[in-house]
Amino acid sequence: MTDSFFHFCLGGGAPQSPETRRRCGVLSGGIGIGLNLLLFLGKLLAGLAVSSIAITADAFNNLTDAASSVVTLVGFRLAGQEADEEHPFGHGRMEYLAGLVVAMLILLVGVELAQSSFRKILHPGPVDFSAPAAVILAVSVGVKLWMFWFNRGLARRIQSAALSATAADSLSDAAATGTLLLGLLAGHFLQLPLDGWLGLGVALFILRTGWGAAKDTVDPLLGRPMDPELAADIDRIVLGHDYILGIHDLVYHDYGPGRAMMSLHAEVPADGDFLEIHDVIDHIERELKAKHHIETSIHMDPIVRDGRTEALRRQTAELARELDPVLTIHDFRVTAGPIHTNILFDVVVPYGFRLSDGEVKTFLSQKLKEMSDRYFPVIQVDHSYVEGQKAP
Repeated sequence: MTDSFFHFCLGGGAPQSPETRRRCGVLSGGIGIGLNLLLFLGKLLAGLAVSSIAITADAFNNLTDAASSVVTLVGFRLAGQEADEEHPFGHGRMEYLAGLVVAMLILLVGVELAQSSFRKILHPGPVDFSAPAAVILAVSVGVKLWMFWFNRGLARRIQSAALSATAADSLSDAAATGTLLLGLLAGHFLQLPLDGWLGLGVALFILRTGWGAAKDTVDPLLGRPMDPELAADIDRIVLGHDYILGIHDLVYHDYGPGRAMMSLHAEVPADGDFLEIHDVIDHIERELKAKHHIETSIHMDPIVRDGRTEALRRQTAELARELDPVLTIHDFRVTAGPIHTNILFDVVVPYGFRLSDGEVKTFLSQKLKEMSDRYFPVIQVDHSYVEGQKAP
C-alpha cells in the first residue's frame, strides 16, 4: 500500500493532529505538483502532434492541477500553524479554504474546456493519429488513477475535505483522459469526428466534480451538523458517568479538522453532591478533549425527580410523541403556586418540521390544560440536534 502511505506521511502520529495533517498535505501537494507538470508536458506534446483541441485542453487541465497542488500544499502548511493572538482557535479552516480554491480551479477548467469543445463541434477538423500520443494518454490514465487512490487513502486517514477534493479531481481527470483516448482511437479506426463532442462530455464531467468538491468544502465553512457517529459517541461518553441523567442543547463549532469547540447541558440530580458532580463534569471535559480533540464547556442543569414531577414529565413527553414521534422534551420543571402550577420545559423540534413552533406550543399547551385547568405551561422551542437520556 505505497509503503503504508510513506509510513503514514513520514513520521506517523495521531491522524487528527495538526502536525500529521500538515505533513500529509505537504506530501500530497508535492507529489501532485511533480506528476501533474510531467503530465502537462506529455499531453501538450501529444495534443500538438495530433492537432487535438481536447487533448491540448486536457494538458492545461493538468497544469491547473499542478497549481491546485500548490494551493493544497500551502493550505496545509498554513492550517498547521499554532493559534495566535489574532486567531485564538488556530488556522485549521485554511484547509477548507484550500479545498475550495481547488474546487474553483476545477470549475474554471470545466468552463474553458466546454467553450473550446463547443467551438470544435461547430468547426470540426481532422485529428491525426499518433501511437506515441496514444501511449502518453494511456500512461496518464494510470498515473491519475494512482493519484486518486493515494489521495483518497490519505483523505480517509485524516478525514480531509481538501484531499477528498484532490482525489475527486484525479478521478475526473482519469475519466476525461480515458475518454479522449477512446476518441483518438475512434477517429483513427472509424473515421468519426468525435473530438469536440468528447471534449464537451469531459467538460461536463469536470464541472460536476468541481461542484461536488465545492459543496464538500463550503459546508464546513458555513457550519454543518455534527457527524451522527461522533454525536452518538459523545452521548455514550457523557451518559456513561455517574450523576449524568441526560444531555441536551449540544452546540458544536468546527474550526478545522482536530480543532473544535462544543457546549452542552448535562442534567444532574438537584439533591446530589455538587462538588462531586463538578468533578465528574471536569473529567468528562478532559475525556472528550483527549479522545475527540474537542474543547468542551458543560453547563449543569439540576433536575428534581420526585415521583409527582417524574410522572408529569413522562405524561408531557408522551404528549410530544403523540404530536410526532421525533419530538422530545428536556429541562422539565414544576413550580406549584396557590392558584396555578407552572410547567416549564423545552421541546426539541427538528429543522424543517411540518408544523410551526407556535403550532407545536399551542398543541402541547392545550393538551396540558385539558389534564388540569390549574396547569400553566411555559414552553420553549429548541432546535438542537442532539439529545440523550440515560435509561431508567
